[in-house]
Amino acid sequence: MDGDGLRLNMNLLDYGILALYFVTVLGVGFAARRAIRTSVDFFLSGRSLPAWVTGLAFVSANLGALEIIGMAANGAQYGAMTVHYYWIGAVPAMVFLGIVMMPFYYGSRVRSVPEYLRLRFNRPTHLLNAISFALAQVLIAGVNLYALALIMQALLGWPLWLAIVVGALIVLAYITVGGLSGAIYNEVLQFFVIIAGLVPITVIGLVKVGGWSGLMEAVRGSELGEAGLHAWQGTGSTDNPLGAHWLGIVFGLGFVLSFGYWTTNFAEVQRALSARNMSAARRTPIIAAYPKLVIPVVTVVPGLIALVTVKGLGAESGDLVYNNAIPLLMRDLLPNGVLGVAVTGLVASFMAGMAANVSGFNTVFTYDIWQAYVRQDRSDEYYIRVGRLATVGGVLVGIGTAFIAAGFSNIMNYIQALFSLFNAPLFATFIIGMFWKRMSPLAGFWSLLSGTLAALATYLLYKAGVVAFNSDLEESFWGAGIAFVTVAVVAVVVTPLTRPKRDEELAGLVYGMGGVDLKAGVLAGDRVWWRSPVLLGAIALVLAVVLYIPVF
Repeated sequence: MDGDGLRLNMNLLDYGILALYFVTVLGVGFAARRAIRTSVDFFLSGRSLPAWVTGLAFVSANLGALEIIGMAANGAQYGAMTVHYYWIGAVPAMVFLGIVMMPFYYGSRVRSVPEYLRLRFNRPTHLLNAISFALAQVLIAGVNLYALALIMQALLGWPLWLAIVVGALIVLAYITVGGLSGAIYNEVLQFFVIIAGLVPITVIGLVKVGGWSGLMEAVRGSELGEAGLHAWQGTGSTDNPLGAHWLGIVFGLGFVLSFGYWTTNFAEVQRALSARNMSAARRTPIIAAYPKLVIPVVTVVPGLIALVTVKGLGAESGDLVYNNAIPLLMRDLLPNGVLGVAVTGLVASFMAGMAANVSGFNTVFTYDIWQAYVRQDRSDEYYIRVGRLATVGGVLVGIGTAFIAAGFSNIMNYIQALFSLFNAPLFATFIIGMFWKRMSPLAGFWSLLSGTLAALATYLLYKAGVVAFNSDLEESFWGAGIAFVTVAVVAVVVTPLTRPKRDEELAGLVYGMGGVDLKAGVLAGDRVWWRSPVLLGAIALVLAVVLYIPVF
């Protein structure tokens, strides 16, 4: 197969499926509008949703086009080592968030992650995090927009700019109208649409290459070779497809990057904060961990199939860049009807990812920047109006940042660089402040600032050729690790020189200081043994280890 021309051969049935999806999504947004009476309804769904809804929304918010396009690109470029992003790079952190950190978030009744930092440290730390988070969300929203534009360009032959603008307007419509509930209920719908769109690519692709054994044989004969089938072999050095040592994978990705993303990224945590009680909030990320365990089947496996069936994949530019692995497979494998479902699934994945970014952005902008520092003590209706305007602003800026993402041949490399810059220092500040009551407010601010600057310096030195790494991803792992260590060192140095908060100010915010009620609002059904967050989390961790065995 060649890669000339990505245009998909869509017919009336395919377009009909896509149109039906758009109508449904907008309908959900308008239906959600009826439940919005207060700002908490708009930004946090009134804290009323059951755990299965918030759990599916939690994983769907992450399952954006970035994830689908990016992880399939990584599957083709790095092989089986891509599963690290799921089994060590997601599941342990999701379980940790549910068991250890959600009691502090939910129990303190904060409306956002930056607001927790204000209570734990001070207003400068709060403002620094609010601004950096808002910036990160519009940058990441741009990645999702760019990923959608790639699909629309392939599908309709639209120019990139037109696809970006049209895609942005659809998301803007249902979040502006329906708030977080509109985003969350659409994310549940989108989860099933995404899976329905990706499963046929995996199944038909495997049939084409002769099943699982045929795929393994073909990968051995590819440029990746035997190394493309193993997750851990060769990580005693950097002589592996990912160019990463096991220390970088375990500490940089498995600890700093993943815990930084999953436990402090408000675009994710916001879904758990909208749960109806403490038990549901704790179970939200753990329920999400179960689908996360098996998503590599519909992302990494198609990447491997593309590697062995699309001749010339991996070009620096043009149709054969790694980012086009999924669209190329759709073009080559799927019949009409099924093609419509797959295209709809990809469009849904983009919308889920961008909606998470935009709903997180509008909440932090409204509560943590506008209400806290610009216009205080206004009416609820005023802040809902600000939230809707922030949604428009976030989408418009996202359109601009989409063109930044267009400069990267593998958007997953770009996104990991953003995570190491924004999430890693934030997580380090959080985790130290949450478990070390002596850490002072000033130490919180200077730690967060220093860690962010350290990650930025590492990235800029790498791009300037001053510091060498084997790949962009290895730089992200090390950048995250350097940021974490910097935060810890600054915290230890500054804390003894400054005044800590009083114990009574830390209740419900720091481990061991009391003030957290794990049974708050628990319903009778939540008390059954199989709904225990600890048990569900332990099973997810065991499954993550077991799944590594076939690809060790």
